[in-house]
Amino acid sequence: MQVDFAQRELTIKLVYYGPALSGKTTNLQQIHGFVSPVSCGRLMTLDTRDDRTLFFDLLPLQFRSDTGLHLRLKLFTVPGQVMHTATRRLVLSNADGVAFIADSQLSETRNNASSFVDLRENLRQNGLAIETMPVVVQFNKRDLAGVRSDAEIDDLAARGREPVYRAIATQGVGVLETFLGLTELTWTSLDHHHDLGSKFGISAAAFMLSLTRHLRVLGDGGHR
Repeated sequence: MQVDFAQRELTIKLVYYGPALSGKTTNLQQIHGFVSPVSCGRLMTLDTRDDRTLFFDLLPLQFRSDTGLHLRLKLFTVPGQVMHTATRRLVLSNADGVAFIADSQLSETRNNASSFVDLRENLRQNGLAIETMPVVVQFNKRDLAGVRSDAEIDDLAARGREPVYRAIATQGVGVLETFLGLTELTWTSLDHHHDLGSKFGISAAAFMLSLTRHLRVLGDGGHR
């Protein structure tokens, strides 16, 4: 988190983490389409030939609350390939919240588990702890065959502390819910530790209302 009290500016860093090809970049691409152009910067991405993120993606969002607070959200992804652990560690530095994007396919169970262990370790290397970091989990690719059942996901959610979301990121399903869930959880944590509500005169509800006003969502269900 970066704070400029004189200019009433607050910058929050959110990182999308997970195994290769789980849908991290697709989430950011969909969010880019949800956010009003006046509040959304250019989505910067660098892909390899096989559509895997080589370094990282960055999606900057910014808006002003009714209380005059200038809010900036910087959304990053990390490369999922095992060889890029140093890059993942670098992107995770100073993160305020993490969305772990898991692949729902049963064949990816081991990769999901390895990536989550990698997340824990890279947070530790940055002096952060997964136990105190705001984290949400998204099970993506729910439209494919051979995926975990809803009952299995419910069981995993019941055994963990992280809020769990289901998604079909290529269709925008569950993407916005994951983003808003992570943002609200992160704000609540930062407010608890830094008393942002009192310092900036904005509650968690007002913060989320200011954010959602800048989203272009049609109909119910959280997707276009």
